Amino acid sequence: MQIFGKLRVFSTAKLLLPVLLTLGGLSVEAQAQARFVKESSPLQQGKWVNDAKALCQVAEETLLYLNKGPAYDPSAIHGGKVAGATFPLTRVKDTLNFICQTAKKNPALLSDAKFIRDNFEMIRWYPDVAGAHKIAKEKPLLANIPQDQILQTKYYVRIADGSPTKTAKQPQALYGLPYDEAQLKLAEADALGSKITRFQLGKQAIVNGALEQKPLRAPALVWLSREDLEGALLQGTAVIPNGNAYRYFNVHRTNGIPYNRKIAPEQQERYWYFKEVKSVLGYGKDADYKIPIQPQVTVAGDIPQLGLGKLILLATKEHGNITYRLTVLADTGGAFANNLYQLDWLSGYYRGWDDYYAANKHRGDYSNSWILVKKLQK
Repeated sequence: MQIFGKLRVFSTAKLLLPVLLTLGGLSVEAQAQARFVKESSPLQQGKWVNDAKALCQVAEETLLYLNKGPAYDPSAIHGGKVAGATFPLTRVKDTLNFICQTAKKNPALLSDAKFIRDNFEMIRWYPDVAGAHKIAKEKPLLANIPQDQILQTKYYVRIADGSPTKTAKQPQALYGLPYDEAQLKLAEADALGSKITRFQLGKQAIVNGALEQKPLRAPALVWLSREDLEGALLQGTAVIPNGNAYRYFNVHRTNGIPYNRKIAPEQQERYWYFKEVKSVLGYGKDADYKIPIQPQVTVAGDIPQLGLGKLILLATKEHGNITYRLTVLADTGGAFANNLYQLDWLSGYYRGWDDYYAANKHRGDYSNSWILVKKLQK
């Protein structure tokens, strides 16, 4: 979704993370504490979840984005900027290609621990514990983060009921791009600054009706309850039932106001305008070129440091047993600025917290984690 405030769930609270002091693009704390170490020890016994088709779909879509080249999006299209987890971009792309070839020819191999060991370099991720502790006040999962496991939060796509018109139950619009920049490219619109609608209004003015005044300045794409609007803004996506199918709405452009981690989501001034799309989307610097993503096989993380498209193996306690999942780093969010102690796993589509919790309460909060890179041929 490449959201900046996706609904990231750990226990019963949303993780709100401050931006750390940076030096040369990497946080001082992260440089000092996060470690990525090549390992050769056998994996523990455990259950492997194999969703080869969905994994390949995300890998192929991520490859399409990577193939645009570093000049298109230098903050994401690179092989990494962290010691121990940095590889030539060609190796990242070869890894994703290999995953898809295997998924199509012999998908069962993707749940074979020996196959994984024989074909991939395994880079164990030891988290930036000091960075996590720095912001751990009243956040017990950060305070108790293990030395050898990352925090593995979970997020989901919220299914919301929408109305084509404003009603008592759905009084908040999901707005499309304002008319005064609808035909402008992102760079052209951004260059106009406060001359255009997007940079003139904060969220509180909009939810109080500023864009309902005539002449209308932006199209109302669909009307939602306030709760569903907040969910859409946090997740970056709204999924609306439409007969036997769904309509998908994804964040398009923001009003430029930073997300304030010290106040509640409902009180924020940051606001996103949306556009209708064909599926749930992950990372992308502009709405026209975001990556379609799939539940269970997608993780969000610090793409500027780790690099888009890294193949990541997670080992998480589920129902008390170790469960292995292959995932692709194809999403990010504001919580991941200079964050080398956490990944966020896309768990699925749910109508709300209760459904989400029932489906995910048995999954642990920490994971052993490895970055996998296809071995070079000898």
